[in-house]
Amino acid sequence: MTDQHVYEDTTFEKLDLSQRTVHGREYHECTFKQCSFNNANLGNNKFVDCTFEYCDLSLCKLTNSTLTNASFKDCKILGVNFHECSDFLFSAEFQKCILDHSSFSGKKMVKTRFESSSLKEAVFTQANLNGSIFKDCDLDRTVFNRTDLTGINFTSAYNFDIDPDNNTLKKAIFTAEGLKGLLTKHQLKITG
Repeated sequence: MTDQHVYEDTTFEKLDLSQRTVHGREYHECTFKQCSFNNANLGNNKFVDCTFEYCDLSLCKLTNSTLTNASFKDCKILGVNFHECSDFLFSAEFQKCILDHSSFSGKKMVKTRFESSSLKEAVFTQANLNGSIFKDCDLDRTVFNRTDLTGINFTSAYNFDIDPDNNTLKKAIFTAEGLKGLLTKHQLKITG
């Protein structure tokens, strides 16, 4: 990357910013392909209508960064604290991503799409996920605590454990098989 501060409709391929710091940049309608942001500090940047494909953003710091209409496809995003992103116009979607150990605590993520992704031990404490989709997602040990899960379709999500007393589940959709994920705290044995 050059010293340029605003990038529009630019494609970055195989860019390696691992363990580097990049601040004060704006990216509009940019595409990042096979880039490494592993343990990079990308705080105070703006990513608007950007696409990340086959990128590694593990342990990337996004403090005060803006993510607006960001799309992540086939990305490794381990341990990222999305809750540190700017709340202003925050919106993202994730397809075939590994988001294990990431945090979305307190984020307003209405109608967010998570598809064919792993969210093992991710945290959604006090998040608003109203109308979001978890299609074919592994939610093993994912934390939902005081989370608005109104209208979410969990029919193809699996390994979830959600306390209905501690979360808003109005109009959420579950399969009969998935109901056991709502009863874990009661230590009931459900058979056939």
